[in-house]
Amino acid sequence: MVALVKTLQVILALSLLIIAHEFGHFIWARIFGIRVEKFYLFFGKAIVKWHWGETEFGIGWIPFGGYCKISGMIDESMDLEQLKKEPQAWEFRSKPAWQRLLVMAGGVLNNFILAIILYCVIAGVWGEAYISNRDARIAPNELAREMGFRLGDHIIDFDGYEPENFGMLQADLARRDVREARILRDADTLQLYIDHSFMGDVLNSPAMFDLAVPFVIDSMSADGPNGSCGLFRGDRVLAFDGHPVSFIQDARPVLAAHAGETIEASVLRGADTLAVPVRVDSLGQVGVYLATPPVERRQYSLLQSVPAGLRLTWETITGYVRDLGLLVRPSTGAYKSVGSFIAIGQVFPAVWDWYRFLSILALLSVMLGIMNLLPIPALDGGHILFTLYEMITGRKPSDRFLTVMQVIGMILLMALMVLAFGNDIARLIH
Repeated sequence: MVALVKTLQVILALSLLIIAHEFGHFIWARIFGIRVEKFYLFFGKAIVKWHWGETEFGIGWIPFGGYCKISGMIDESMDLEQLKKEPQAWEFRSKPAWQRLLVMAGGVLNNFILAIILYCVIAGVWGEAYISNRDARIAPNELAREMGFRLGDHIIDFDGYEPENFGMLQADLARRDVREARILRDADTLQLYIDHSFMGDVLNSPAMFDLAVPFVIDSMSADGPNGSCGLFRGDRVLAFDGHPVSFIQDARPVLAAHAGETIEASVLRGADTLAVPVRVDSLGQVGVYLATPPVERRQYSLLQSVPAGLRLTWETITGYVRDLGLLVRPSTGAYKSVGSFIAIGQVFPAVWDWYRFLSILALLSVMLGIMNLLPIPALDGGHILFTLYEMITGRKPSDRFLTVMQVIGMILLMALMVLAFGNDIARLIH
């Protein structure tokens, strides 16, 4: 059932993204009187097709990708016979360069517009919620400890940039090419040098910075082993069985070592330090709920959601551009994180959640828009680059040159797909 829910989410998300992208090409082509021969969702032989005007619409049986075949344009269809004929007034190749530029940029523009709309909806309906980094402390994983971070450290800034969202610390560390981290450890402020030989591992290490939760009692579990042991809301546990603890992370091994026993907890209550006997169950738990750092929440009205949506879109764009900057540097190992629709499927939740679905859809829309802007032949960015060259120099690239570049671009894209599938398969194996 989980696989089915994830699969349906992937297919729906890809369908919406493809339709939005290809419709951008379609609408600008029709505005300039360019004939669109086919508009297809997915590839392969059509499951269903219909005609509207001069365009054949359809849905292919291979649920991956889509295309908009524009007359007189060298694209993935590689329809070279059409190019041997005399150019017609309604063909792409007969139009001025600025019109062709808008046709090619229409897909990317639609992806960004879709992302803005989605982020506006998210801001207006759910607002924003995140754990602030202002007073948060980290629980580093093994990689972060190897880099020099310690349990309870507070990250003040990365090269002068003060992170606001605790959940983005790892992304900020990688994206900003951080050289030094300024941290607060106990009462001391330290400068931690970031060894860039670790950067590839940073990109592929899950939960590098977990939240260090102070062992401060919020409430007791009614059916737990210590429902009436004498612990109260606001109590701070300083030690178990004489072993100092500051956070739940360093209390766990102590409690696990005393599973099924009664041990003494040293508790700070106001200005007093008390000794309270507590029972540890067979799972190494004492049945308490801890006070967690407050969640920052921002709610937006209908009008406020528009600038909020624009800001969220811009933050997503700049963040993904930084990710691509890491990708083109082999030393970072970022290429290992490239994934196919298998990786996309793993991102979606196991149960339907509109907030997470729309958030992922907005992110994917930005990613698709930026990827298509890359100056690679066969992508929109390649066509845009050649058109800009024509507009600047006044010389239009020959059809033969564009055909060769299209083939090269398709080979590069196939290689990228092989890398993505290979990474996904390797992750599944390991």
